[in-house]
Amino acid sequence: MNLVIDASVLIKFYVPEILSDKAVQLFHNLEEGNISLLAPDLIYPEMGNILWKKQQRGELIRSEVEEITDAILSLPLTIETSKPMVKLAVDISMGFGITVYDALYVSLAMVQETKMLTADKKLVTAMAKTDLRKYVMWLGGWGEVKSYQR
Repeated sequence: MNLVIDASVLIKFYVPEILSDKAVQLFHNLEEGNISLLAPDLIYPEMGNILWKKQQRGELIRSEVEEITDAILSLPLTIETSKPMVKLAVDISMGFGITVYDALYVSLAMVQETKMLTADKKLVTAMAKTDLRKYVMWLGGWGEVKSYQR
């Protein structure tokens, strides 16, 4: 199964925080070949920015940021260019009041006819009131839905 993930999920593979246990479950499914992970090319700058912020706040030291960055760059993620999805993402963004960044992940899930997994509860809540809710899943629900596992 293909599954779109955003940077909020990706970081939780490596940085212990709320819902990291769910991200680890997801990571094990990836390692076992039960799922394939997709993301727009935006995921890498977003990941870098999250790690930079954590370093600036003293949550991570430079060597940890470098180690996590290397690990993430070696993950078997299928990266899709965002350019073909930008118009759709801007439309979703304006129509539903979410950032274009978030809308790119939703757009990719739509194009791939799958789910986008996020730890961003605000995004999940915003999408829950729309027809696009079928494309967005909260990380907290990962593993509870059997249809996501082989």
